[in-house]
Amino acid sequence: MIPRVKGTDDILPPESARWRALLRGFDDLAARYGYDLAVMPVLESTELFSRGVGAGTDVVEKQMYTFEDQGGRSVTLRPEFTAGIVRAYLESGGTGVMKLAAAGPQFRYEQPQKGRRRQFYQVDLECVGDPDSRADVEIIEMSHRLLTELGVPGVTLQLNSIGDAADRSQYRDLLRDYLRGVAGELSPDSRRRIDDNPLRVLDSKADAALVAAAPVPLDHLGPETAAHFAAVRAGLEEAGIAYEIAPRLVRGLDYYNRTVFEFYSTAFEAAQSALGGGGRYDPLAELVGSRVPVAGVGVALGCDRIVAAMPEPAPPRLDLFVAVATPVRSGAAGAWVRSLRASGHRVDWTGGDRSLKAQFKAADRSGAAVVAIVGDEWDAGQVRLKRLATGEEAAVDIEEVGAWLNR
Repeated sequence: MIPRVKGTDDILPPESARWRALLRGFDDLAARYGYDLAVMPVLESTELFSRGVGAGTDVVEKQMYTFEDQGGRSVTLRPEFTAGIVRAYLESGGTGVMKLAAAGPQFRYEQPQKGRRRQFYQVDLECVGDPDSRADVEIIEMSHRLLTELGVPGVTLQLNSIGDAADRSQYRDLLRDYLRGVAGELSPDSRRRIDDNPLRVLDSKADAALVAAAPVPLDHLGPETAAHFAAVRAGLEEAGIAYEIAPRLVRGLDYYNRTVFEFYSTAFEAAQSALGGGGRYDPLAELVGSRVPVAGVGVALGCDRIVAAMPEPAPPRLDLFVAVATPVRSGAAGAWVRSLRASGHRVDWTGGDRSLKAQFKAADRSGAAVVAIVGDEWDAGQVRLKRLATGEEAAVDIEEVGAWLNR
C-alpha cells in the first residue's frame, strides 16, 4: 500500500459534498459580479515569486517547492495565485480592467497541521487595473457574501491600511528604532528582519507580545492613502458589512499596499485560523517587470478552512435516486433518468437489476433527497416519491416530478 504524501489530503464523499457546494457557490457568485474564469498554470518561473512575493518572506525563503527542470530553468509550484494572475494580465497586453476568478491547489512546504497543508486549495478573486476604493469594497463584499451564503457562522472581518511606499518609508524608520530597542527579546527571524523587512515582524506570532507596543502603519498614512482607507470603510458601512480595525495586520507578502484584510469564523480555530484574506497590491506589476504601474486588489480564501467551518449536514448530493421495483421496467426507467438529467436534475440509479431493498440502501449511501420508485404506478403515468429526510410519500404524475422536487 502506497500512502498519500504527507501534508496532502484525499477529498472523498461525504466531505466532498461541501467542497462541491463551495465551488459551485463561488462560481455562481463570480458570475453575478462579472468576474470571468482564469485557469492558471501550477508551474511558474521561480523569479516570478522571488520578485513578486518578496525574497525576504517566509513563503520564498522557507516554503516554496522549487526545482530545476530538464532545461536547467528554476521553476516553482505556485504558492499563491496573485503573482501569476498579474503576470498573465501583463503578458496578455495589460490594458483596462480585468476581473478574474480562479480556483485550485497551491503548494507550500509547511509543518502539516489543521488548516496548514502542503497542498492546499483556494478560491481567488482579482480585480486588476482598477485603483478605485470601490474595487476594494467589492472584493471584500464578495468574500463576505460567499461565506454568508455557505452558512459559515460567526464571520468577522479584520481591516487595516499599510499605506503606500512613501508613507512606509518614514514609518519603517520609526518601527526599526522600536524593534532595535527590544531586539534582544525578539525571535531570531524577527531580529534578522529588522533592517531589510521590519513590517514582517508585525506579522510574527512568536513576537506578538513585544510588537503590541510598536508604532502601527495606520497612524502614519499620508493624505491620499488616508482618504482611500476612509472611502473603503464608508463603502463597507454602506454595504452593511461590519469590520474590526486591526492596526497590526500587514499580511505576509511584500506586494501589498493600502488596504489589507482577513476573514475569521468562530467555527474554525487553528494555529493559523484566517479563512482567507487579501488586499491592494498596486506595486506588484512593476515588481514582476511592468514598465508602468498597474493597480490591483484581490482575495484568496482557503477552501480547506471554509469547508471545516461550514455547517453540517452537507446539502443533498442528488435530487433523486430512481429505484426500479421490477427489472422489466428498467429500460423505461433508464430513459426517464436520462430525461431528468437533461432537464438539469441530479439523478442516479443502479439500473434495476438489484433487489428493491438493495436499491434503497444505495439511495441512502448516495445522499439523495428523494427516492422515486418505478413500480406498478408507472403504467398509470405515475411514480411513488419518498423524501428520505422526512419519510413523506406521494404518488406523483411522471411529468410533475420535476416541479415536486423543486418545492
